Amino acid sequence: MEASKDISRLIEIMAALRDPETGCPWDIVQTFETIKPYTIEEAYEVSDAIERNDMDDLCEELGDLLLQVVFHARMAEESGEFTFGDVVEAITRKMIRRHPHVFARSGADTPDLVKKQWDEIKRAEKHERAERRARRGVSEDFNAGFLGSVQRSFPALTEALKLQERAAAVGFDWSAPEPILDKIEEEIGELRAALKEGNHAKVSDELGDLIFAIANIGRHVQADPEQALRGTNTKFRRRFNHIEKTLEADGETLEAATLERMEEIWQAAKAIERAVARE
Repeated sequence: MEASKDISRLIEIMAALRDPETGCPWDIVQTFETIKPYTIEEAYEVSDAIERNDMDDLCEELGDLLLQVVFHARMAEESGEFTFGDVVEAITRKMIRRHPHVFARSGADTPDLVKKQWDEIKRAEKHERAERRARRGVSEDFNAGFLGSVQRSFPALTEALKLQERAAAVGFDWSAPEPILDKIEEEIGELRAALKEGNHAKVSDELGDLIFAIANIGRHVQADPEQALRGTNTKFRRRFNHIEKTLEADGETLEAATLERMEEIWQAAKAIERAVARE
């Protein structure tokens, strides 16, 4: 089998990988649930390539993400649910339907009118979706209600921020950042109590409440929590890398170093950063 720019070749490859008799042992045993983490990971890697403005990586990562779509579609086809062609047809129908000002006659010739038209079409689609779900016996629908526009598919931190923004639009919000700090302290106290009880489920629940409150204060001070955490992640990488390089230069290893030794180098890395910031 040869590489090709034709999408049908990728579909053929996936079918071959999933063949129960001659396919790849790893690919054959995968399910929607086991593949889901890889799908999310590939989307993040696309985002990372864009942030780094690395077009070579972006091309490759988009291919990896496309593979995930083909993989899920193949599993759905095997279970008689839908095919890759159905996926393509559904999205093309949606794009044509949501852009009548491009593909048909429409008076939407300004951004505001296009937005209004888009919202009206989405409302109609939402109603149709509800009818389809009812026929399939699916009752719970997180797309319903005022918060329904906030997708659960977002990373949890981003979902929290968007839920808070949506609720704030109708006045369900803190009036200032300071009361949120009190709420954070309250949540810390509840987390301490849960830890003392040793109840893992309650600890997890209280930790979620604490993170949600922290995300809320980020929104109030115009500091996107996702980006703030990404900055801290970068800072952690940089400081830990300093620990590793310092130990290596002194003939030591991470595995053999004590916590006290690593903390000493960590503080030295912080001092260097402060000195550079003052320059």
